[in-house]
Amino acid sequence: MAIPTGTLPGTDGARAGTGAPASSPTAHDAGLLLLRLALGLTMAAHGAQKLFGWFGGGGVEGTGQFFASLGYPSPEAMAVVAGLTETAGGLALALGLLTPLAGAAVLGTMVNAVAVKWGGGFFAPQGVEYELLLAAGAAALTLSGPGRWAVDRALPVLRSHRLSHGAAAVVLAVVVAGATLLARS
Repeated sequence: MAIPTGTLPGTDGARAGTGAPASSPTAHDAGLLLLRLALGLTMAAHGAQKLFGWFGGGGVEGTGQFFASLGYPSPEAMAVVAGLTETAGGLALALGLLTPLAGAAVLGTMVNAVAVKWGGGFFAPQGVEYELLLAAGAAALTLSGPGRWAVDRALPVLRSHRLSHGAAAVVLAVVVAGATLLARS
């Protein structure tokens, strides 16, 4: 005998066993959009500091000098890579464009930032709390997908986000970040 779907827990639009209404898809998508915009535009601004010296940044030369002090090889080239990664990854996250790769770009950059600042404790100004928060947000978006209000919804391959895409992108970010950190002297 088939059980009518309305009698199964959680099939009537309510959270199973609570009688409370389920979260609406619109609320979920609005939250993801807000996270994408805040994280993406913050990262794009950081990238613009590195590339163009905007917002009080050092530009390629100043960022290159900083990277040299941290032991990165070809510090000005690394400054350009970091700036482009943050700018392009941040803008793509804000738009919800190629979200798994955009999130991986931001996550990889933040893994490097956390590793460089690790000895300063957790709390600002020397700690890693800010960088960890940005990394966690990027990983969350990479795994969850951008929501319905994103450019990815117009791309056939990414229209329906898959956890496997996000997980593969997180692994890629960690591997590339680790290789970059190993190149430091």
